Amino acid sequence: MVKEDTIKLDGQIEELLPNMNFRVKLENGMMVTAHLCGKMRMRNIRVLTGDRVSVEMSPYDLSKARIIYRHR
Repeated sequence: MVKEDTIKLDGQIEELLPNMNFRVKLENGMMVTAHLCGKMRMRNIRVLTGDRVSVEMSPYDLSKARIIYRHR
């Protein structure tokens, strides 16, 4: 999949799940399961419940996402 094909949205962490997965509520009301991107994992950026995040999703599977940025 090409990087330009992804859908970028903002949301809020609702729940922490096992194996570094998170339940994210998007601005449009959808709930998705998301995981941290590799650079956030390498730099040990922690994400907690209530944090505002940016996620990117594949247009083929709208139930899963990747967290690419944690807003301050």
